[in-house]
Amino acid sequence: MESFASSLSKLTGESTLLYQEIARKVEKTKGIKTINFGIGQPDLPTPQRIRDEAKVALEKGYTAYTPALGLDELRSKIAEFLSQKYGDKIIKDEIAVTPGAKTALFLAFLAYVNPGDEVILFDPSFYSYAEVVKLLGGKPVYVPLHFDQGKGFYYVTDELSSKISPKTKMIVYNNPHNPTGMTFDADLSKTVAEISQERKIVLISDEIYDYFVFDKNFWSVLQTPSWRDNVIYINGFSKTFSMTGWRLGYIVARKEVIGKMGILASNIYTCPTSFAQYGALASFDSFAQVKEMIDLFRRRRDVMYNELSGVKGIKVYKSSGAFYMFPDFSEVLGAGGMDSKSLAVKLIEEAGVVTIPGEVFPERVGKNFLRLSFALGEEKIKEGVSRMKLFVEKVLSS
Repeated sequence: MESFASSLSKLTGESTLLYQEIARKVEKTKGIKTINFGIGQPDLPTPQRIRDEAKVALEKGYTAYTPALGLDELRSKIAEFLSQKYGDKIIKDEIAVTPGAKTALFLAFLAYVNPGDEVILFDPSFYSYAEVVKLLGGKPVYVPLHFDQGKGFYYVTDELSSKISPKTKMIVYNNPHNPTGMTFDADLSKTVAEISQERKIVLISDEIYDYFVFDKNFWSVLQTPSWRDNVIYINGFSKTFSMTGWRLGYIVARKEVIGKMGILASNIYTCPTSFAQYGALASFDSFAQVKEMIDLFRRRRDVMYNELSGVKGIKVYKSSGAFYMFPDFSEVLGAGGMDSKSLAVKLIEEAGVVTIPGEVFPERVGKNFLRLSFALGEEKIKEGVSRMKLFVEKVLSS
């Protein structure tokens, strides 16, 4: 029973959920009501029309298996929607519906990564990318994102190019970006698409936050005329339609790639949940609610930025996408002799504020940062930052 697969030893097992668990223990033992900036999901309910359609599907008994790649109706709807959005004729056979975007990512890695292959990730990045690469025997190779308080986070083209080797199989690009809250400029997105295509490298583009864009125009890799040559596009319903628990994502790739995904899907999970897919069919009629949610999150973003800007000892950039801010706490960490993990724990235990340490998002760039989500009400944002300010002032004056 203890002879686990050797690949498991390569995984850290740490995720954002660890700090949620610490918060639950603090609330229980100390009676402190925490303010949760660690949450990675919208706090609004799934639009009513989507919920209603799922109920109708249940009442009609639509509870059997669906095709491994998802309902034909849903695949066609996604293809039609993306074709209209990005001006290309995407077809149903280029779509795979999956049980969440994480599963979509896993299928993409599983389809391409062999032991010894190198996968280029940006540092910091969503923690699951590196974990799955390691699980499959691949090697994460990191390109640092640079921070400028005036313009946010960016990568340097020469640094990306220098990381490419004969072993490079894949580049993973996330835009808008978790954890920084950055929406990368079109030039940066076009450059990574061009480099990957010129060097014949698979490009995974994770665009799960594509509707959470506040100040910039968003450019998708699906706008690259020859994206079918090497792109695997990942998206889903979780963020845009506040459907995190429904577990529905999707992949866009050329027909031959999707065929391989179908083989993997049928052997791993059989199919996505039937009635959830019927509910998702109604999501494309719910964009009025999506717009309202994005406007709400823009206001929350502004409140968080204004509040954090008044905290001495941290540097903050007004994020332009997703629903995160990623302030630099270098001065606080230095004054307190802490790393970001210990700071996150102390904020929970002493201030009742949940954040996510930048070290969770590999590899080194995030070590002086904390991720704060603004997926909660404005008064809670103000209260949470106020608590943080008192804690920071205490650390800086000690």
